[in-house]
Amino acid sequence: METRNQIAEHHHQPGQAHEEHGHVHTHPSQGHLVPRRPSPEELKHIQGWGADLDRKNRPGVPMERTPPRFTDAKEGPVTQQPERVEVLVSPERPGITPIFGTAQPPSGVSGAIRRVAFKSTENDLRHWLLLLLADRVNVVEGVVEDLARGHVPNIFAEMGIKSEWKHNPAGLVKKAAIAGAVVGAAWYLLNRRDPYR
Repeated sequence: METRNQIAEHHHQPGQAHEEHGHVHTHPSQGHLVPRRPSPEELKHIQGWGADLDRKNRPGVPMERTPPRFTDAKEGPVTQQPERVEVLVSPERPGITPIFGTAQPPSGVSGAIRRVAFKSTENDLRHWLLLLLADRVNVVEGVVEDLARGHVPNIFAEMGIKSEWKHNPAGLVKKAAIAGAVVGAAWYLLNRRDPYR
């Protein structure tokens, strides 16, 4: 394909069709441009071009294989995973799913908030707002737990402040200004004197 500079340098007689530069067209005064599809040989200089052309090298082709890859899959219902920790279930479900995650069982204040959230249905806004609140409380619980073990967490590194300053300094300044305004307003409201005393 020609670059903009090569096109500017390229002149020909009006009405003359040619192929030596990898395209065919007529002069604009005599009709519209007629592009020609470049051949695979002309596109080989593009790094990675044609990497997916050979279907034998593509693991997803064909999508349906014969014989199928998973021949030992058992038919019928999935065996129920044993419940060794508390698992919160939506009231909209008839029971617990056969397989579930057990990495973060509910605990502490955040767990209590999650238990309250799962008493309401998923189409209730309170359900989701309580889950968001539980996540924020869980962050504070994690920091307190780290401090109780004698480990001081590097909150600024964990929040990505350094990367934010490097890649989005304007956004970081905006967030800092908003946080400062909120803290300042809270401090002012808590410390102002009541004029009616």
